[in-house]
Amino acid sequence: MDLTEEKDVLEPKEEPQLEITNSEDESNTADETSEKAKKEADTEEQEKLELKELKNAIKEQAREDERPQTTQQTLRLILGGDFLTSKMIRSQIGVILLIVLLTIIYVSNRYVYQKNMLEIDRLNTELQDAKFRSLSSASELTEKCRESNVLKMLKHSKDSTLKIASQPPYIINIPEQ
Repeated sequence: MDLTEEKDVLEPKEEPQLEITNSEDESNTADETSEKAKKEADTEEQEKLELKELKNAIKEQAREDERPQTTQQTLRLILGGDFLTSKMIRSQIGVILLIVLLTIIYVSNRYVYQKNMLEIDRLNTELQDAKFRSLSSASELTEKCRESNVLKMLKHSKDSTLKIASQPPYIINIPEQ
């Protein structure tokens, strides 16, 4: 049924107006009116049946419960999502919730892992900078502690009593007992 037929079925039809005529015509009109009344009653019954059929068809299409599942799983059913019926989802709700929970845990662990890796990279960079500073400090200290630099500092500093030795060092041998 298309929409125009539905409108015709749903809208009440106007009842025809009967005119009263002569008495001879009254018997003919009485027969005609009884025939018309029968026809009208038949059409009203037919309209009521069509209306019931229409209501049943609408109810069948508008039902929220599921229809029997076909045994064939076609690509159309899978892509259309028809295989996810309420009965299947209700029976598998625990598994679905478990999958959602594990997905949330997986994503949160990934974020924590990325955050920790960024912290490790930052700390490694800081450690490398500290090693370079330590190395440069050690090289500066080694440079300042060389004998030639120490002697220069002693020459330029007049208040120091330290002087360069003019005699070689003595080796003292101690006999072992």
